[in-house]
Amino acid sequence: QVQLVESGGGLVQAGGSLRLSCAASGRTVSNSVMGWFRQHPGKEREFVAGITSGRLNTYYADSVKGRFTISKDNAKNTVYLQMNSLKPEDTAVYFCASKLGVIIGTSPNHYDHWGQGTQVTVSS
Repeated sequence: QVQLVESGGGLVQAGGSLRLSCAASGRTVSNSVMGWFRQHPGKEREFVAGITSGRLNTYYADSVKGRFTISKDNAKNTVYLQMNSLKPEDTAVYFCASKLGVIIGTSPNHYDHWGQGTQVTVSS
């Protein structure tokens, strides 16, 4: 059974930083495409960042490019999202997701396992 558990969310002032973690079990992150999504209240879940298996290619939404960095530690079977220069519009519930294959998907439909989400709140 695949489980993804996010942590690291919280309240931060604009301009600050947070690092989200996603600990995986039942599936190795080294063999999976991992993604981070976020969901604003009343909105659909949107892609934030993804990282491939193997060659560790990454892809980011335009809204976070240059501010967020996705990475993974295969030894810990954990994926991270380092978020810098946070803005109030980054406030959302952030979800970790996993899929098999080699291509980063930007639609939630591409992923077959999800974490429970962690709240990130950025105050102005």
